[in-house]
Amino acid sequence: MRAEPEAVVKTLHPENERGILRAETLLVLALSLGASALSSLISFIGSLTKPGGLKDQAATLNGSYAPGRPWLDLAWQLFGIGTALVPVLLVAHLLTREGAAGLRVLGFDRTRPGWDLGRGALVAAGIGSAGLAFYLGARAGGFNLTVVPEALPDVWWKFPVLILSAVQNAVVEEVIVLAYLLRRLDQLGWSPTAALLASSVLRGSYHLYQGIGGFIGNMVMGVVFVLAYRRWGRVMPLVVAHALLDIVAFGGYALLAGKVGWLPTP
Repeated sequence: MRAEPEAVVKTLHPENERGILRAETLLVLALSLGASALSSLISFIGSLTKPGGLKDQAATLNGSYAPGRPWLDLAWQLFGIGTALVPVLLVAHLLTREGAAGLRVLGFDRTRPGWDLGRGALVAAGIGSAGLAFYLGARAGGFNLTVVPEALPDVWWKFPVLILSAVQNAVVEEVIVLAYLLRRLDQLGWSPTAALLASSVLRGSYHLYQGIGGFIGNMVMGVVFVLAYRRWGRVMPLVVAHALLDIVAFGGYALLAGKVGWLPTP
């Protein structure tokens, strides 16, 4: 019998490898938060060109998909949360193909729950108080829309869905815009400062639909998160911090809107 030819292993030229990584990164962003940034820019232009000031307009984060039909609404809510996580699964697949241990290489795992929860809670406490004050000031100055964290009907699944939405936001943003993007930019030879600016500006960009205040506030948050990630080498504490921030924002608004004078409502 004739022997089978030996497999030929092809090694990519470094420039070709960088090109593949660059294309991969752009595709992941185009399927996730890069597209959100463009959508947010279009929304912001629409708000700027609409009669009236920004603070007289509202940006709703969690609204109803099927008013008056709670079970259909719930199905759409869960569908939206689930499909939003698909780019994270894509990132996990790409990292595994790279030879890394999937998302664990980014520190997205449950190996240090107490450590992650403690640091995440501290970050959330610091950013949450400063962020609320900045939002109120930006809105009062006319630089921000009135943010409506939730406008869901008063049904049994309201708070569970808000919690799931908060966790989904945290996982998608921190895995992709923080950990994955920094890893790829490092591999592409970007300087730490350039990578920090890219990640932070992108984070601010997809919050631009809230106004200039939303852009600046989230960009500053991005800088803090990049520095913390570089120091700790784990994304999980930042996922925890982001989830806690959104859970408090969504749940707090649901409980306090219309009952306290300092919380803006449409």
